[in-house]
Parts: sequence; structure tokens; C-alpha cells
Amino acid sequence: MEMSNVDAILEGRGQEPFDVIEALQDLQASCGYLPEEALRRLSEQFGVPLIEVFRLANFYKAFTLTPRGRHLLTVCSGTACHVRGEPRILDELVGQLGVQPGETTTDGEFTVETVNCLGACALGPVVVLDGTYHDHMTPARLRTLLDTVRQQDREEVRASA
Repeated sequence: MEMSNVDAILEGRGQEPFDVIEALQDLQASCGYLPEEALRRLSEQFGVPLIEVFRLANFYKAFTLTPRGRHLLTVCSGTACHVRGEPRILDELVGQLGVQPGETTTDGEFTVETVNCLGACALGPVVVLDGTYHDHMTPARLRTLLDTVRQQDREEVRASA
């Protein structure tokens, strides 16, 4: 990330604690994750110890310090989803993509995450793909979902070529 972009995002911010979180959100929205250089610049600009900035970035699940894939897959591992088959869904996802939760595929296409609850317990097991909830997930439906996403990506590449 260009430091000039970081400076533009941080420019004109207040110095209140909530301003730090807002700046973190904007930085992540800009580059998809929170690069260390950007956190250092934020620390300097706000006069907040770097360790405090890292604490905030690590505390909130919405922030990530490593680049995510083009597509984010979030699997609910809450009790309701778990008893309705979440372990099979996660096993299928790991098998299809070759990554564990918290990892990104080598091609940078998919990041897999788990969360304790998505608040959609009656619909479980639930998988969220790029912000869209997919309920009553099964291994077969997951394979179809991944195939559809891959096909759409191939079509986008062809259309832009």
C-alpha cells in the first residue's frame, strides 16, 4: 500500500479513541487488510503506542493483518450449526480448497474463516460467501457453490481479456 494513500485516509481525523477504530476500518476497506506500515503510520499520527494499535487490530474479528483472498468464506461453528452438520461442511471446504480455517488458498482466490455464531441458528449450517448467507448447507450444495463461484470468476477473466 502506498503511504500517500494511508496519509489521505488518516488526514483530518480526530484524536479520540473511536477515531482509531474508524481509521482501521477505512484502512482495511482500502487494501483488504491492515499492513504493518499503515499501522505504524496510524500510531505516529494519532500518538497512540503501536502495541495499542496492534491490540485493537487483533481484538476485533473484522480486522485482519494478512491479505485475504478474493472471496471470503465464513463457516458458522456455533452449537446449532455444529449439531446440524458444520463439521462435514468444514471438512468439505478444507478438502476442496486445501486450506485450514484462517488460511488463504495459494492462488489468492479464497480465504476460509470460522466464527462462533452468525446469529442464523434456525438456518444452520450456515456459510457466508462474500457477505451473502447460504443456509441449510450440505457438502453437495457447498461443492455447487464453489463451482459456481469459480465459473463466474473464469467468465469475468474472459470478459476482461
